[in-house]
Amino acid sequence: MNIIFDYDGTLHNSIKIYGPAFRQAYSYLVEKGYGEERSWKDEEISKWLGFSSKDMWNSFMPGLKEEEKHKCSAIIGTAMVKYINENKAELYPGALETLEWLRKKGFNLIFLSNCKIQYMKEHRRSFNLDKYFTGFYCTEEFDFLPKYKIFNYIKEKHLGDFMIIGDRYQDIQIAKVHNLYSIGCEYGYGSEEELRGADAIIADISELKEILV
Repeated sequence: MNIIFDYDGTLHNSIKIYGPAFRQAYSYLVEKGYGEERSWKDEEISKWLGFSSKDMWNSFMPGLKEEEKHKCSAIIGTAMVKYINENKAELYPGALETLEWLRKKGFNLIFLSNCKIQYMKEHRRSFNLDKYFTGFYCTEEFDFLPKYKIFNYIKEKHLGDFMIIGDRYQDIQIAKVHNLYSIGCEYGYGSEEELRGADAIIADISELKEILV
């Protein structure tokens, strides 16, 4: 059995580094006159976690010039890589232990994230993720295609059945489109409505040991 894992909000408590990175980008927008000075709560920022960079900026500031969207995206990406290298990134408690348990049980683990290539590489290095995952895929590699479309590529590379684990509707959408079993992570950044179609819901990553026995 192949398990496709989302990363941010599922394994990685990404607001810890995305929050300050987003605020840096917004400060740039204020400086350039594209936004009004204001403070941002983590709860407001976290709704963008799980979106690709392209979708996030097209939704957050659709009227912003494309070059400025790319500039802000680069500010966030550079800042987060910096925070990862400073060991400020945090996985959820029990995440690595659960991945190790699943691997030993014989599950084939696959990483699929709406992130950029460099971000994925830095996390692989920082948390030694190659020890657990046999495949790594991020949307930047596919010109930010939706995850459910990228799955068509993944299923050609990995034999067997699949299940999906994630915290946003983009993850549950894969399962709906391809008729797969899905587990929604309510501790992440998605709403109750986004996870409504999941086959099971967990409040802690360690609960996978109870479901996938």
